[in-house]
Amino acid sequence: MTIQKTDENYPLHGLKVLDFSRVLAGPFAGRMLSDLGADVVKIEPPDGDVTRLWGRDIAGLPGYYHQQNAGKRNICMDLRAPGAVDLVKDLVAKADIVIENYRPDVMPRLGLGYDTLKAVNPALIMLSISGFGQGGPESHRPAYAPIIHAEAGLMQRQANRGDIAVTDLPLSVADTNASLHGLVGLLSAVIMRQRTGKGQHIDIAMIDATFATDDQVQYAMENAEETAPLPNDVWRTGAGSILLSADFRFLWIQLTTLMGIDDPTTKATPLLEKIAIRRSIVSEYMLGLKSWEKVERDMQTMNLAWGKVRDPEDVINQPTLIARGAIVEMDDRTGGSRPLTQSPYRFSSASSGVRGPAPHRGEHNFEVLADWLGFDQARCASLISSGALQYDDSRLNA
Repeated sequence: MTIQKTDENYPLHGLKVLDFSRVLAGPFAGRMLSDLGADVVKIEPPDGDVTRLWGRDIAGLPGYYHQQNAGKRNICMDLRAPGAVDLVKDLVAKADIVIENYRPDVMPRLGLGYDTLKAVNPALIMLSISGFGQGGPESHRPAYAPIIHAEAGLMQRQANRGDIAVTDLPLSVADTNASLHGLVGLLSAVIMRQRTGKGQHIDIAMIDATFATDDQVQYAMENAEETAPLPNDVWRTGAGSILLSADFRFLWIQLTTLMGIDDPTTKATPLLEKIAIRRSIVSEYMLGLKSWEKVERDMQTMNLAWGKVRDPEDVINQPTLIARGAIVEMDDRTGGSRPLTQSPYRFSSASSGVRGPAPHRGEHNFEVLADWLGFDQARCASLISSGALQYDDSRLNA
């Protein structure tokens, strides 16, 4: 499958990226670089990215893998086979960026650490994402997003504020935070290289990235949890549940001044009793909103920020997502299409967006080596014979 070519109207047109990463922290960054116009080549081992087992499989491409790797080209390589490391160095000599998210000792053990690659290409920018950083007391620890959610206090805070058992978050915040901070670092290094001609090694620890983007951590650092805003309330209306981003006192003022709700309490009513009475009245009022049109009209009248509590399956019907093209139909490689999330960048004049489906293992072996290195078919065939290059023979002929 050919990936749509970019032109100079894509912000990152001309950048060449080697993506050694797997799962989410790393592949997400590579996906965004591809959507912005970079030529991103995923270097995948013969046993494949583990996310090839996650999600609905269509034409050998499960949904989770497809989501994070759409728009990339793919070389399948056994880095321990004869000639593989030399081939990587040849590619690095032509690359602008390398992304990897192995534990810190893996790339050096393979002979592909930053110092080695920098000697091949002094202008190379390398992004290394790991759980606990390239150095330090815990750099050796393996980590996935849930480990960082636990270590960064997110899980316990969720339990404390919701009065529920400790459990993981329903999305991989630590992975995507690390990827997005990695993107900022990469693009900053690209700009700096324009001035200096020199590359960089960017060390992103998932725990750092999570901590840095935790807007609630200040309360804990200064022992001021009691000053944190109260959690937003979820109310059940006659149409369905909504979340209100409003202090209850403000909600009560709006209801009594704008919506004709009477307050049966007096100054003499004890505080806890007063709160219980008012919350009961609000609950009854909310249940009387029998349609989403009525919900929207009343919330607008009261100038309240609110959101419909949607089932995950209903998110694709969210009107703004539909209007802004946040979901695209991508070739499913069987003659049909499948839904895919679009990257969120909306430029005034530049182009961006996913440019093709995710690749099979080794799908672009010959194409990339011809494009980047000028290899002919015979040279590529010899690398397959040595075991350095491989491919999914259940999907590809070569």
